[in-house]
Amino acid sequence: MKITKIEIIRNKKSIELPEAWRPAWREPDADPVKGLDFSFYKVYTDEGIVGIGPATSPALDPFVEKLLIGFDPFYVERFWEIAMKGRELSLGRQSYGGLEIALWDIIGKALGKPVYKILGAYRDKVMAYAATSQLRAPMEHAKQALKFLELGIKAIKLRMHRTNLEDDIKVVRAVRDAVGDEMIIMVDANQNNLSINYDFWSFNTAVKVARELEKLNVYWLEEPLPKFNLRSLGRLCDMVDIYIAGGEHATCIYELRDALLIDAYDVIQPDIILGNIGITGIRKLAMMADGFGKDIVPHVCGGGNNGLYLAATL
Repeated sequence: MKITKIEIIRNKKSIELPEAWRPAWREPDADPVKGLDFSFYKVYTDEGIVGIGPATSPALDPFVEKLLIGFDPFYVERFWEIAMKGRELSLGRQSYGGLEIALWDIIGKALGKPVYKILGAYRDKVMAYAATSQLRAPMEHAKQALKFLELGIKAIKLRMHRTNLEDDIKVVRAVRDAVGDEMIIMVDANQNNLSINYDFWSFNTAVKVARELEKLNVYWLEEPLPKFNLRSLGRLCDMVDIYIAGGEHATCIYELRDALLIDAYDVIQPDIILGNIGITGIRKLAMMADGFGKDIVPHVCGGGNNGLYLAATL
């Protein structure tokens, strides 16, 4: 089997959202998001099988196109080694993960099996959590959490990083009071993805917040410090009982390997697209994490591509 052609399919008009929203990690005065766009790869083969993968770059990298035309998709490990292993490339870096996913899609279709079984199945169900993305008043978040609970969702992730930390704590407290012990609560501080109008937390602030969240039985605190502060993250893990999570902004698996070596995180959160990691890389990383006794919870945030993104991650 050989690859014969690669296409990028894009929507011609943004998909209008029923309600505009402003992500917590954007500028406070930024325009709200009113619509979503999507794009995906179609990778054609000489046997009529077509692989699909999410595309996050506007154009196909000529280097990768030249590499893949005439390429056997079953050699996906070779593609990962050449195009993705430890590389940070400006043009199309994020798109490589989507192409690698398309190769795995071809393999699954050729063998008539879902990819997770080809990789070595362990379970057929995973626990889902609802990730909130906006900063809202305490009671608004509490009502939203109760709605999630009615839907059978047993875990929720809240955003944090208002200018007044006590306001953040009030939100978590309101949700805990509303749901009791029926929901797991996680908190994301987004300290790798803040606008210039926010100050990064100091180490002491991260410790203070973590200890306050422990009192509210919060399961993890995500990205309490920027990713380059690995040693400080490791110190934080040692000093607090709450789990410290992070890793979505890592640009290759070796960044997260280094984090594992110094116990920078309790929970590793690689992103198969943003991190140029792919299915091949996340499998390698999962084995590393297991060797260190760490949990791995992949990050997923694909906008209009979220369906493909989530399916590939699962």
